[in-house]
Amino acid sequence: MDVISPMDSFGILFPMWAVMMIAMMGPTFVVTMKAYEDLIASANGTHAGWLGLILGYFMAWIGFAVLLAVLQTQLMALGWLDMMGQSVHLWPSAILLIVVGVYQFTLIKETCHGVCHAPMNYFLGYWRTGFSGGARMGLTLGNYCIVCCWGFMILGFVGGTMNLLWMGLATAMMTLEKLPQVAYYVVKPLGVVLIGSGIFVGGLAASIY
Repeated sequence: MDVISPMDSFGILFPMWAVMMIAMMGPTFVVTMKAYEDLIASANGTHAGWLGLILGYFMAWIGFAVLLAVLQTQLMALGWLDMMGQSVHLWPSAILLIVVGVYQFTLIKETCHGVCHAPMNYFLGYWRTGFSGGARMGLTLGNYCIVCCWGFMILGFVGGTMNLLWMGLATAMMTLEKLPQVAYYVVKPLGVVLIGSGIFVGGLAASIY
């Protein structure tokens, strides 16, 4: 049987992650696009700037897709992930769940989440006009959102990056965190659920090994 080289694996995984970034982050970006639209008339915004905002935002996430594709390629080469992008060992899955759960309680998560779920505050403080201005703001907001949501993406390695149900659940969690009505009420409960899940998986691993 032919062995897939790391470069071939990356060539397959990067487009997959890039498409996944757009599909997963699209729903979470609606709040930001709506906030910019509200400022088109009142803050000298333009439709070109709105397009630049979208381009900059997703360029940030596509850059993150490169990192994830490289990481997955290396983990598969080490035999830590199967062909579905799922961890073949329970202990790493347990640790990852707990780490991402604990991250939900950190100051950096709180800071970046505040920018992501309430982009109007960012626009009012760092407003730039035109396509280039929109692209610059979009790139910055994308980076904030990456720091806010990286954990949910990495958890793909727990349930399988090719598992549409699992990645759909990650999308739902990120979307909930950005809904203005519930944003502040779900971050820490999600952290508790993730930590509890990690402890459960760790207990399962201990009983098996």
